[in-house]
Amino acid sequence: MAVEPVVYGTSERPPRGDYARAGADYTCPQDYARYTEQDHDTYRRLYARQSALLPGLASEAFIAALPSLGAEDRIPRFEDINTRLKPATGWEIVGVPGLIPEVPFFTLLANRKFPVTDWIRTPEEFDYIVEPDIFHDLFGHVPLLFNPVFADYVQRYGQGGLKADHLGACEMLSRLYWYTIEFGLIREAGGLRAYGAGILSSSGELPYAVQSPDPQRLPLQLERTMRTRYKIDSFQETYFVIDSFQDLFDMTAADFAPVYERLRGLPELAANASGN
Repeated sequence: MAVEPVVYGTSERPPRGDYARAGADYTCPQDYARYTEQDHDTYRRLYARQSALLPGLASEAFIAALPSLGAEDRIPRFEDINTRLKPATGWEIVGVPGLIPEVPFFTLLANRKFPVTDWIRTPEEFDYIVEPDIFHDLFGHVPLLFNPVFADYVQRYGQGGLKADHLGACEMLSRLYWYTIEFGLIREAGGLRAYGAGILSSSGELPYAVQSPDPQRLPLQLERTMRTRYKIDSFQETYFVIDSFQDLFDMTAADFAPVYERLRGLPELAANASGN
């Protein structure tokens, strides 16, 4: 059964991806035979460029787990990654045609299934792509699913997302995803490092997020984070920093319903709002 494409924000371009291939849960098989040699070369070049930037900028946990993706010179097969990922943390990756709605997304995460877009950007989009492609999803997100604590946090986020949907609080919760899973920073023994997929898969934002004096970097606090809007078309103006994945997991253990109620009475904060 075909499903409808999804658009977040505003765009004049129709969503990419063949949604006619997707089932009711928005997942689809990885059509590996469809990839061209140009596709594989794009992945190889992206992987080589990004992996060379990681030392001193990326979380040690991410760097340690990256080889678990397997092939560096060709787009990996999802089933090959799953033979390593499933025994490690109980997670598996599933193919999707592109962005999917919130409830199917939350449902997959709650069941320890991470949706990975199965198409790759064109060579003309090598340096920047608007929506996530297979490189962003695989390189940016999947390595830390091999980390047991972080993997548990992502599942908890999915479970919390289903609750937030019933409470009309998805926008508030989405900011937590954005500022942790996509654009999070962590303080390690060697200094500040990136663990968010949006940073780790970007050649420009990785050094900017960790080293530039321009953005503000604040300790992660739930209510501050959930009030803070974000930019989708530029480097972030604010990053939130954790001390460990265990701290992140523990911080999100409580029921968010009272938090949502408090936040409904408070104004939202701009992406560049200063202070805690």
